[in-house]
Amino acid sequence: MDVATNLKNIQQNIQEACNNSNRDPNDINIIGVTKYVTIERTKEAIEAGLTDLGENRMEGFLEKYTSINEEVNWHFIGTLQSRKVKEVIDKVDYIHSLDRLSLAKEIDKRANKPINCFIQLNVSGEESKHGLAPAELSSFLTNLEKYKNVRVVGLMTMAPHTDNHDEIRNVFKNLAALRDEVQSKKLAYAPCEFLSMGMSNDYEIAIEEGATHIRIGSKLVGDNE
Repeated sequence: MDVATNLKNIQQNIQEACNNSNRDPNDINIIGVTKYVTIERTKEAIEAGLTDLGENRMEGFLEKYTSINEEVNWHFIGTLQSRKVKEVIDKVDYIHSLDRLSLAKEIDKRANKPINCFIQLNVSGEESKHGLAPAELSSFLTNLEKYKNVRVVGLMTMAPHTDNHDEIRNVFKNLAALRDEVQSKKLAYAPCEFLSMGMSNDYEIAIEEGATHIRIGSKLVGDNE
């Protein structure tokens, strides 16, 4: 199916999820995850009206970045090795995977301006997932204060891949509660307004629980076109 049709279907689902939770669909940012698709398919997504693109592999990101001249917001959503920071720091608009101080230090060192970062949390506690444990968040935030080029705009997590909607919902609820905790601290370097959560299989639940940024791959651009 073409990306424009997929995007329209997703927007209808977003509207429904927002109706269920008394939210404004304009507050939801769709990030098109293009890691498995061609440059041509990615350009089709931009032509369909998508303004935010997400990549999680360095090679794929750099290839698309150099080939696509349109004005888009680039999100790096995968694990970012500290030694690779210098290759992306002046190209990305958001980093969704800040999960260790060594990475924050490198971002701070390489950036010429504050970089919008989401702290990645492993709310579900699965060993296969990256991210800080929720209990580590407070001390991590305190340690970030000295890195002037790191701006914490939100929190990010991934829910378990399961059909148990209650389990998924609880993960998203917990992330929203953690975001509210951070917001209440009123830290200048960590306004923490946003929630990056929800993917192709669970974005409607994420929206109902407060997601502001949803990361959609297969349901939007497919996974092998």
